[in-house]
Amino acid sequence: MVKIPATKPGIAAIEDVVAKGHSINVTLIFSLRRYADVAESYTRGIERLIAAGGDPREVASVASFFISRIDTEADRRLDELDGSDPARPGGALDHLKGQLAVANAKLAYQHYKTAFAGPRWEYLAGKGATPQRVLWASTSTKNPAYRDTMYVEELIGADTVNTMPEETIRDFQDHGKPAPRLEQGVEQARGLLAELAAAGVDYDDLTDTLEREGVEKFSASFDELLAALAAKQAALTA
Repeated sequence: MVKIPATKPGIAAIEDVVAKGHSINVTLIFSLRRYADVAESYTRGIERLIAAGGDPREVASVASFFISRIDTEADRRLDELDGSDPARPGGALDHLKGQLAVANAKLAYQHYKTAFAGPRWEYLAGKGATPQRVLWASTSTKNPAYRDTMYVEELIGADTVNTMPEETIRDFQDHGKPAPRLEQGVEQARGLLAELAAAGVDYDDLTDTLEREGVEKFSASFDELLAALAAKQAALTA
């Protein structure tokens, strides 16, 4: 699969590349709004592919959410808010920590079920199209205070993918508790977003920040790759 980031410029590219019959890993998804754009872009691409006489059975796609980064940034902001209000006792917002990433994923899955259902999608499925599955990436916990398998156990659901690091795989094999939890606590997930907003956490700014930082990290990695290739080329030429 070719990777395309779920940035604003990336949305149009996703549609165009799918319409040409290519399989895509849409990466760097953080916000629910952006995910809705991604699912729509994939669907439009499939529609264009079929209209042009292409075979949608040759196309597969995943929409990749970066999970742990969301909690890392949300927890950082909650710590800042705790210290910024003299009237608020220290640790007053601790009960909101370590929850946004899972809540966000659960709400995204609800949109997945809606986006790939109904007459519009059923027509495409009848032509052989497959839904763009949601994928949970960055599923190792970064905070040692959190259960090391939380981003696996809480996100188990039908037609999903979890790209676990090897250490997380071993942890889950050792003491993981498998059960289909992805559709549990959906209303609580919506309530959590409201609580975070009331506490002063700007969801849109948080997810925009993560997207921008993610693109910067990808760009830096690509620059490193080009530099390594140039060095190798120079060595071989010499």
